[in-house]
Amino acid sequence: MSSKTKFSSKIGVIAATVGSAVGLGTVWRFPNEVQANGGSVFLIAYLFAVLLMGIPVMLSEFSIGRGSGADTITSFKKLTPGKPWWLIGVFAVLAPYLILMYYLVVAGWTVEYLWLSLTGGLYEGMGASPTQHFSAVMQSATSSTWSPIIWTLVMIALNILILMKGVQKGIERMSNLLMPLLFVILLVFCCVSLSLPGAMEGVVFFLRPDFSKLNPGVLISAVGQAFFSLSLGMGILITYSSYFPKTTNLPRTATKVSALVFLVAVMMGLIIFPAVKAFGIEGETQGAALIFVTLPQIFMELPFPQFWSSLFFFLLLVATLTSTVSIAEVAIAYLCDTFHMSRRKSCLIVLLPMVLFSSVCSLSLGVLSDVRVFGLNIFDLIDYTTSNIMLPLVAFAVCIYVGYGLPKSFFFKELSNDGSLKSRMTAVYYFLIRYVSPLLLLTVFINKIIS
Repeated sequence: MSSKTKFSSKIGVIAATVGSAVGLGTVWRFPNEVQANGGSVFLIAYLFAVLLMGIPVMLSEFSIGRGSGADTITSFKKLTPGKPWWLIGVFAVLAPYLILMYYLVVAGWTVEYLWLSLTGGLYEGMGASPTQHFSAVMQSATSSTWSPIIWTLVMIALNILILMKGVQKGIERMSNLLMPLLFVILLVFCCVSLSLPGAMEGVVFFLRPDFSKLNPGVLISAVGQAFFSLSLGMGILITYSSYFPKTTNLPRTATKVSALVFLVAVMMGLIIFPAVKAFGIEGETQGAALIFVTLPQIFMELPFPQFWSSLFFFLLLVATLTSTVSIAEVAIAYLCDTFHMSRRKSCLIVLLPMVLFSSVCSLSLGVLSDVRVFGLNIFDLIDYTTSNIMLPLVAFAVCIYVGYGLPKSFFFKELSNDGSLKSRMTAVYYFLIRYVSPLLLLTVFINKIIS
């Protein structure tokens, strides 16, 4: 069974967990949130949100996963047999599977843009307006009938190849190779962006706080960003921590992972805002438009734009691939552990249906755009349901479970490795899990629903 296998090294634990967290939520959601919430004051609020909510919830999921040594559903059944807490695990498996439907589509766009960058097709037919040109390329890449589906199939195939190799030879080996490479590429882009004339204006916007812009909305957005950027409530951290060796220092691992994810977010800010200010690009800093319209305009202003765009979309491919692998692993681990399936069979059962499901999500942005539920197309409906409802509720329920459903001794035992580690912070984490983190998550949930 997959839960019997463990990550083979401390580096593997950190690399795999960071890889599961660093994805589109950090690469394109974070700059948008900074732009919309007053610049660096949001960064400060985000840091506090990670400390007060992110790390405690992460430790809750770590303790459940490693303490049970099982998949996301079985872990609740093992720790509290005969009680309905396992329903939390059901939603924690269902939510990421739904997310995978549209995440693979976006990952497919990334693969296509990498191909267009490598071949030079991204810059062919450039007219007078770069914004119009790249908007048209994005429209074609995301809304045409067959092209997005084909590239999504490529991404599905990559996931199958990696996941079939298992925990150590697949997930861990991929993470150990790709995550250091991701940080190297980020560092290169930071150096290039900060060396641009006029870049300091963007640095000042990003790093000099204006506390007059601090308000409850900024704080709620910061909690939401910390929640998404750390992959909380998705069953990923429970699943991955079931592969942690018993000697793993959970508080230290959670701190390192959170710090590295925060570092990626800061580096993305130091890449985007100085470059936008330096070239006076009047582009979007929201979601797909930032990545597929605004950034290519910035690359045009640099020598060898084809090289820089290829390097960036390879970086984005790394982030999306490590994320999709971790999302798929939640369901794969459940099938392996519960039904004693082979990893090969489990991978095919989980990912082959994605050929159909992701195709429908992709077509909902084009030929099926008129098919709507509650005014949303299929792609946006799944995104809204999972991101705004299911994930915050799962994370909230996990806090309640660890804080009130399990004995206090369980959490202290897991964080101390059966008493071999001593830390006064364990009591602080437990207090945050019981009283602070659930309140913050509930606030974000209510805000998302009413807005």
